Parts: sequence; C-alpha cells; structure tokens
Amino acid sequence: MSLRKTAVADLTEKQAASELKVLATEIALHDAAYHRDDAPTITDAAYDALRKRNDAIEARFPKLKRADSPSKAVGAAPATGFKKVQHTVPMLSLGNAFSDEDVADFMDRIRRFLDLDAEEQIEMIAEPKIDGLSFSARYENGQLVVAATRGDGSEGEDITANIRTIKAVPDFLMGDVPKLIEIRGEVYMTKADFAALNAAQEAKGGKIFANPRNAAAGSLRQLDPKITAERPLKAFTYAYGEVKGMEWKTQWDFLQSLKAWGFPINPRTKVCKTLDAMLKEYRKLGEDRAGLPYDIDGIVYKVNRVDLQKRLGFVSRAPRWATAYKYSAEQAETVVENIEVQVGRTGTLTPVARLKPVNVGGVVVSNATLHNEDEIARKDIRIGDSVIIQRAGDVIPQVVESLTAKRPKDSKPYKFPTKCPACGSHAIREEGEVARRCTGGLMCPAQSVERLKHFVSRNAFDIEGFGEKNIEAFFEDDLIESPADLFTLEKRGGRPKLKGREGWAEKSIDNLFAAIERRRTISLERFIYALGIRQVGQATARLLAHAYGSFDAWRKAMLAAKDKDSDAWTELNAIEQIGESMADDLVGFFAERHNRDILDSLAKEITIEDFVAPDTSGSAIAGKTVVFTGNLESMSRGEAKAGAQALGAKVAGSVSKKTDLVVAGPGAGSKLKEAEALGVKVVTEEEYLKLIGA
Repeated sequence: MSLRKTAVADLTEKQAASELKVLATEIALHDAAYHRDDAPTITDAAYDALRKRNDAIEARFPKLKRADSPSKAVGAAPATGFKKVQHTVPMLSLGNAFSDEDVADFMDRIRRFLDLDAEEQIEMIAEPKIDGLSFSARYENGQLVVAATRGDGSEGEDITANIRTIKAVPDFLMGDVPKLIEIRGEVYMTKADFAALNAAQEAKGGKIFANPRNAAAGSLRQLDPKITAERPLKAFTYAYGEVKGMEWKTQWDFLQSLKAWGFPINPRTKVCKTLDAMLKEYRKLGEDRAGLPYDIDGIVYKVNRVDLQKRLGFVSRAPRWATAYKYSAEQAETVVENIEVQVGRTGTLTPVARLKPVNVGGVVVSNATLHNEDEIARKDIRIGDSVIIQRAGDVIPQVVESLTAKRPKDSKPYKFPTKCPACGSHAIREEGEVARRCTGGLMCPAQSVERLKHFVSRNAFDIEGFGEKNIEAFFEDDLIESPADLFTLEKRGGRPKLKGREGWAEKSIDNLFAAIERRRTISLERFIYALGIRQVGQATARLLAHAYGSFDAWRKAMLAAKDKDSDAWTELNAIEQIGESMADDLVGFFAERHNRDILDSLAKEITIEDFVAPDTSGSAIAGKTVVFTGNLESMSRGEAKAGAQALGAKVAGSVSKKTDLVVAGPGAGSKLKEAEALGVKVVTEEEYLKLIGA
C-alpha cells in the first residue's frame, strides 16, 4: 500500500482510517498463514513492523481504533478481577477410562443406549488429551466477541483480552462461517517453552511453576493481559458449544472447518472404525508420549456422527458420547515422614502421608492420600517407611505400596485415632462403612472450617478473595463462624477489622466486599450444593432443584419426609438416582436444629432463585413427572429418560400420587399395577412417541 510509505505524522484522518482497515485484514491473514497452514508468508521482522505501524497510527488517532484491531491482543490496563461469563451451552467434563475393559464397556454402553447390534460399526474420533486449560471463544458474524475459562461448566471467567494475545486464536474468521459459534479448546505451553520460562523466572526471582499446565493456566489468568502476551502460550481446538447457521454431519467435518478458519487442530487426531483401532491408537500415542513437545495425560474418544452425539446426550456433567482413556500414573520412591489425619466437612477422618519431597512426572510431591484406616492396615503403611507413590490419573498423589525390606527395625504399626484430632470428640465408624467420622458436628472447628471452604468454592457460591487460608484466618479470629456471617461481615465492622491485617490493603478489602455483594443472588442448584450435605454433589443438587423448583418447596418437602410413611418420603426416593441412603442424609440434615438455623440466617441475607428449566415451550410433557416401565422397543430405557428430561419432564424411578404419566412397554409389572391403582394415566410406547411428536 502506497500510504505505508507516508510517515504516520503526515497521515490525514481519512488516510489513517483506510490504512487501519487494511492492516487489520492483512495481519489476520498472516496469522492464518502461520497457524493454519504452517506456511508464513513474511518474516517475523516484517510481521512485527506491521503491528508497530498499526499501534503508531492508533496512538495518533485513538478514535479510529477498530473493534478488530490487532492491538487488542494486549488489551487494556490491568483489571481488578475477572468478570463472569455464562456458558450458553455448558462446558462439560469427561468420563474416564483406565483400562481396555473400561473402553470396551464405554462402547457397549453406547450400543445399549442406541439399541444397536454388537456388530454395528460406530466410528470414533481419537485425539490426544492435552494437559492444559480449557477455554471457549464466542464468534458473532466471524468476529471474536468474548472468551472464557471452563469454570464450573456453567459459568467461567472472562479472559477475552488474554485470549487475544494468543496467535493461535484468530480475532475474526474468514470464509464460510456461521452467524454464531463458540469454539472450544485447550491452551497449553510446550515443554521447551516451560523450561525457558522457569529459567527466566528464576533469574529474576519470580514464581517457579510446577509443570507446563500450571504455567499455562497462571499465564492465561493474569489480570494484566500484557503479561499473558509475554508468555509463550499455544492452543489446540476440538469442539463447539452454541452454534447458529451451520451444521456438520461428523466431528471430523467440524475439525476440517476449524482448520479452514485458521484454528490449530492436533495433527495426531485420527478416525477409528473399530475398538481394536481405538486401542492401537492409544498404545501408539503412549509410546510417543515422552517425545511429544507438549504434555498429554490420555486420549479422548468421541462418537464421530453428530446425529448420534445428539441422541446420546449427557449424563450428569459429562457427555455419553465421549470419554478419556488415561495413561498409567508415573511412580517414584520416597519416605513417609509422618501421618496426619484431616477432618472433612462431613466429619470424615482422612489420613494423609507427609512425604520427603520427590519429583513425580514433573511435579514435586510432598503429600499423598492414604484414603482410610483400612487402606493403611491393608498396605501396612508406617511412619518412616520407604514407599512407592504415584499421581493417580496424573493428578492426585497416592501411596501404592510400602517397601518392607527397607523398613526401620524399630518401626511400629500405625494406630488410627478414635478421637477427632480437631475437637477431641469420639470418632466412630458405623457398621458397613469404611470411614470413621467425628461426632462433634458443627461444634467441631475443622468441620465448620471445611464447610465454609466448600460454601465459597468455585462450584458453590464462588466468592472471590475467600481462599482456604483466608477462611481459616477469619475463622480463627472469630470474624466468621457460619455461612451467613460472610454476608453480615461488613455491617459487623468487618472493614476496620480487616484494615491493617497482612495482605489486606484498602483495595483488596473493597474487592472482597464487592465480591460478596455479587453473590447475594444464587441459583437453587448451586445453593443446595453449597450446603455441603453428605452425598449431595452437583448432579444431585441439580436433580433436587429440578424436582422441587424452589427453595421453600424443597425445604418443606425435606421436613415432611422425616416421616417415612409420608408422601414426601416416597416422592424423594422416587427421584431418579436418589436412593434411601442419600434420602436419609438429606432428611438428617434438615432434622438438625443448627442446620435449620443456618438456613434461616442465610435466607435473610441472600436471594435463592427458583430452578430455571430448559426452554421446552411446546413440549407436551414439560413439568410432568414420567415413569418408564417394561420393555421399550424403539429406544433404550436410558435414551427414553434422557429424551424426556430434555423435554422438561421429571423422570422418576417409582410411581406415586404425583406421577403424571406412566409409559408402559411389554412386560410391565408392579409399576403398571400401582399406576392403575392410583389412577395415573398410562400410555403405550407408541402413544408416548405421538404425544411428544417423535
């Protein structure tokens, strides 16, 4: 362009606007050539010159800065925190396989769900499981508008400014692009770049990262995107979330679209037509694992056909059509210097081995779980023992075995405590359970602290600024004792009490109370999970929220369910995946007066939103409770349940007065008789399919 020979100081406003438009397009094309085609068309110096000229023109004409400006790759000044981004389509985690048999079972489950013959071929995609940080980038009309971390799957952190610094993620897409699409992938750091970064950090006295994944995650979550821009981050893309205006028949077709748009896809991704081919690819990738430039911890298998993915849907927080086959954990030898017992939020006593620090697969390990007292006895783990440890699933360190040949002569078997190390209460072990539990309840400081940590955790209330150390310090100093105290801390004089404490400047105090205020409204499912009720995880919390709809209805039902002859108890047990043991824990939680007091105190400080069901307008079964019984012929039982839930129905495992519809196939037994006795509407499978328009 001839204007480029003109000094920036001599450009008119019209000329500057014209050149900025050309520069934005030209730089994007060079990015695509570099990352999509691995064939850069200019030298690094020439590329840098283009960016410098763009920055110079914007500095002289700041009002002309474009939405797709290359300079946005380093963003604005450091922020005070990350905004939250709701994922329109949840970013789910994957189920895991740890053996060939697990993979075979995974394929069998798919066939059963889809009601396919054992001989029918299911084509799969196999791709390396990158050990990095997941992200989602949303494009509207080809333009990058927002990027976020996975977070809890429903809500992540806004990292748009930081993602723009990664050349592998283009600012806009070229060619045939959908009106809207969320591209998902993994940000990572190569092993060589990780080593160079740590060397540079050590030279300047900075933070040393434990492994490439931590380095990538820490670099991507910098409040100042300029720091992220200085870090050698890369990315692979492999999935999509919400999409409008385009469809694909297969996962492989989608990957080719990614490549055409300028996104990097992993070159080791393969199509496998048989189980043997899947396992062969797993072993071949495992052989090459050490020589790969990046860390992987397994291989991911995905059903290739998109129509089958849609039919399979999801279970809990993972897709039925995908799984991760993990590689065996790396092992090392070290010494058990001590055994300490930790007390969890439900009172469980968990033994932890304090180890002589040792490097396991690139991570320095100094602690390992011993699970429970039976595990210690079975493996005969003693203080002073030399042991083999491994990182289970390459994540959680655990003791594999004790090397008795190296055991000190004065060694004595470890005696598990029968009293809580935190409060001195009796620690009892109920018949049939492996866990020993403290009987102190919320009188036990360890349980109170652990419940508070859980309450503010990412998948619960997610209050920024309340890390584990702060919770412990606030509890020890009597600033907080129960969850409601978090929301009354400021009006109880929290500001002057925090002022002057180490690490608490005026700005950090402002940020903390602002974070608390932002969490005064919470969804019902997150609230239920935050309470830390035994056996109630995220999936169960969502089931309960779906079943009862509102906090008041749930609370009323749990109190009524104390009577095991009541309809409330029957209805609770009828909820799919909730058995008598879990029902006992739910009812037991509400039976405790101090738990009800906590709920009353919280209700005065926060707003608990009613459960928001998926948009099922037009669904004939939305809001209805459906029970399936007998043999279904056109679909498997699992597919029928998943389909009903997707249409807004509540699927129950047994019939009660509140059941709206029973779908009975051949061979229906006691459930059909019970439905007829209660006057519940019964339909055949064919009638049900007509009802839902299938």
